[in-house]
Amino acid sequence: METNRRDALIRLLRLGGAGAAASGVGVWLARRSRRPEQSGGIAVRKDHAVAADPELPEMVIVQGDDPRQLARRAIAELGGIRRFVARGDVVVVKPNMAWDRTPQQAANTNPGVIAEVVRLCREAEARRVVVADVAINEARRVAARSGIAEAAREAGAEILLPEPRFFREVDLRGDVLGVWPVLQPFLEADKIINIPIAKHHSLTGATLGMKNWYGILGGARHRLHQRIHESLADLADFARPTLTILDAYRVLLRNGPSGGNLQDVVLKKTLIAGVDPVALDAYAAKAFWDLSLDQLAYLNLARERGLGTPRFETLRTRAVMV
Repeated sequence: METNRRDALIRLLRLGGAGAAASGVGVWLARRSRRPEQSGGIAVRKDHAVAADPELPEMVIVQGDDPRQLARRAIAELGGIRRFVARGDVVVVKPNMAWDRTPQQAANTNPGVIAEVVRLCREAEARRVVVADVAINEARRVAARSGIAEAAREAGAEILLPEPRFFREVDLRGDVLGVWPVLQPFLEADKIINIPIAKHHSLTGATLGMKNWYGILGGARHRLHQRIHESLADLADFARPTLTILDAYRVLLRNGPSGGNLQDVVLKKTLIAGVDPVALDAYAAKAFWDLSLDQLAYLNLARERGLGTPRFETLRTRAVMV
């Protein structure tokens, strides 16, 4: 039975487009190398997750034409924004906002998805909503050309660019990662919503939710590639998000993570959202790139730390079309 569920979920993403969800509308798929500096950083460890609810799905797959509607529906299916954000919360939204690319090139998170999540957080009476990432290319240009800065500000968020004064040295207490500079909003947030985009990656095969945590760090991040799977598990263990929304509206299938060629982009018109970040990564990696757990060691490392399960077919899952 679980094999059948797994195959059905994978087919849903591989077909892509709003029409592929028609057969799933309203359907429940029932159940369920260290840096040299190793001292001097502050110790911060917060779990931003919300309580489990056995009456709600753990993962939702939403397909349709409008990215904003997809975001709204995904959160509604998971119990609504007030399950995740309370009045007075400081919410940090973590997009992939790293590359000097347009939305059509699918190297950064879709700005419409970011805008709708910000708007929902404001509806829930969050005290502050901050959108932040540590860009690879020049940060101000990335924020503008990606469309994220304008969309997020119009929806009521602050955009925080990674200036040196906004970093704090933090002891990540990981198996591989010790003291690293971390962007300050991620240390002060009551809730963190991770909104990566699904992309190919030349080193890991795909960059999804857990890889998106590289964007909270300053410093020489390329050093992490020496033990990338352990680094990813360390970062996920540190971040522990409230909610993950994986943007698969446009998917960069090849030549990631920066892309640039529109021929490498496929229109899937899909969002995958849930409270198990490990399952979301495993699902998208298998469906879009046919990557196995043997190729994604970080997923098993995350499972061993209690961060989720790579067996996405065991989750309570709902697929809908809007």
